[in-house]
Amino acid sequence: MSKIIKIDNILIGGKNPGVLIAGPCIVETEKTTFYIASKLKKICKQLKIPLIFKASYDKANRSSIKSFRGPGIQKGLEILLNIKKRLRIPLLVDVHCTRDVSRVSEVADIIQIPAFLCRQTDLIVAAAKTKKPINVKKGQFLSPHDMKNVIKKIESAGNKRILLTERGTSFGYNNLVVDMRSLVIMGSFGYPVVFDATHSVQLPGGLGDKTGGQREYILPLCKAAVAVGIDALFMEVHPTPEKALSDGANAVKVSELKKLLIESRIKQR
Repeated sequence: MSKIIKIDNILIGGKNPGVLIAGPCIVETEKTTFYIASKLKKICKQLKIPLIFKASYDKANRSSIKSFRGPGIQKGLEILLNIKKRLRIPLLVDVHCTRDVSRVSEVADIIQIPAFLCRQTDLIVAAAKTKKPINVKKGQFLSPHDMKNVIKKIESAGNKRILLTERGTSFGYNNLVVDMRSLVIMGSFGYPVVFDATHSVQLPGGLGDKTGGQREYILPLCKAAVAVGIDALFMEVHPTPEKALSDGANAVKVSELKKLLIESRIKQR
């Protein structure tokens, strides 16, 4: 059984109900981001599922130099803080460089280390030193066994508030596959395990200058992950995925989220 990580009044791990971590890939506008957050809160309240809202102020790993990256740290964090206060929901925010860690820690309830940066020691340690819970996405290039080393880096800073996230493994060019054994292996390390259902169906760079996706596989993978045993589901959602400025091809449509959560049986453990 995993450790229990407390985020505000939400308990992740142990025998606690499954948690939903969800939101848009990027803060596009304050209006859109607030709309998504308010819809998520309403749905989760109806289903009695604990919610942690996620969004990025900047995405530093876009496919193209022309891709939208977000409003930047100052405006982005202002928007997220406003949403956090108005809706009274905890936030997960990712960081891409050490200089942003301190400012992000003032707003975020969970600091996330992106998959491509899960081996960046300085970034991981800087985030860990804030004493905030740290969610680490397992890199597409990493085996689940290798996440032990990431855990040790965080623990070296005296931080044992750790979440580990599976988000698919590189399977040839422009493709990912989910090895469900990863959930079991990472769970054996004693920390809560999260399944990222939407990034796991990406086709990285599959559309040439942007990432593609196979949204039709989100539900079956959610069902499988819940059946194997996870502590939280991670999803990117958008009102109109076809118009999203990032990761639209693999995002869940807000209007379809409630049905998906019910069918995935997220609360069962």
